[in-house]
Formats: sequence, C-alpha cells, structure tokens
Amino acid sequence: MTPNPHLEPEPVLHGAALDDADFAVLAVHGRGQSPAFMQDLADRIGLPGFGYLLPAASGSTWYPGGFMQPIQDNQPHLDHALEAIGTHLDGLRARGFGPERTVLLGFSQGACLLSEYLLRHQDRYAAAVLHTGGYLGPVEHGWPEEGALDGVPVLLASAAEDAWVPLPRIEATAVALSKAGAAVELTTYDDPEHHINVDAVILMRRLLRALTTKES
Repeated sequence: MTPNPHLEPEPVLHGAALDDADFAVLAVHGRGQSPAFMQDLADRIGLPGFGYLLPAASGSTWYPGGFMQPIQDNQPHLDHALEAIGTHLDGLRARGFGPERTVLLGFSQGACLLSEYLLRHQDRYAAAVLHTGGYLGPVEHGWPEEGALDGVPVLLASAAEDAWVPLPRIEATAVALSKAGAAVELTTYDDPEHHINVDAVILMRRLLRALTTKES
C-alpha cells in the first residue's frame, strides 16, 4: 500500500488538554496553510473546554486541483486526505471523543474536505462549522437522505462572492446537509476577502458555546 502522506506530519494539539476537554474539535486548514491558521482561529473563538486537534496536510495541500474538478483528477490525494480525516477521528474516539463529543471545523479546502467527509459518512457529530467550502466534484448531486444527521447543528459561512468557492455550491451543500437531517445555518456577507471575518468568528463562538450550555 502507498503510505498516506497526510498522516506523516504529527497533528498539533491546542486549547484545552484532551484529558480535561468537554469537546474535541478537529480543525482542518485550507490550501497553502498550516495548523497555525486554525490555531489562531481557535484563539479568536476563545472558549474554554474545547481541545483542538489540528492535522497538517502534506505540502500544505490536501489535494492538488480545484474542489469542483472531477473527483478522479484529485486522486489519490483526495482519498488520502479523507482517510487522514477518518484516522484522526478514530484517534479522538479512542480517547473518549465519539462523534457526539466532536466538532468538525474547516476553512476553505479544509471545509470542502470536511463537507465531503460528513456527507459520505453522516455520523452525528456535536456540530460542524464549514467556512467557505462545499462538497467536491463538478456537478451537484444527491446524497443519502435517511436523516442520519438528525439535529446536528451545522454552520456554513462565506463571502457571497468568494473568488475560490462559488456560492451555489455552498448552497447545494446546505441543502444536502438539511436533507440528511442537519440543522443548517447558512450565512453570507459582502466582505470579498478570502478569510474568516469577525462576524463569522462570533457565529462560531455562539454555536460552540451553545454546546457547552446543552451539556450543563
């Protein structure tokens, strides 16, 4: 078997120690970024009780082409990336963080990767935050709609005219997640920069804080 290059870099741990955390957050960076980007985002969110696991893509890129290219054009890198996500989630599960205590958090290419993973597997995570991303492939298509994501809160956010991720695909991802049973919030804003603005951080903080309130 070909070694998975995305499993060679050690993930970074940040925030609350996992032994003490109420929830784990798998935080996946975008193209050309590193775990440091997501580490900074965690600090901006600034909530206690969340332990962040920050994986690193080999060469700072999870897959080489655009996310709306044919799936086969991004292979085998995409399969490696999806496998890496699954491996990290399995590792969190082994430490006591099953889906119900795990949050998926991704930006840009990381949000695309997590959108694809979530729709393929449809485990009931505590929440998902998918900023500037959508599922992969050149055309919109259906997904299983058995309601497996029943009630999972999902936040999608993006600039309305992002240069890299077209809004119609984000909207299609929101529809697919809703049909799978997730409680989806989709918000867009006029800020054209490819980044996570203050308003989006406030929404993320609100969503994560609601999880801790529910726990108590």
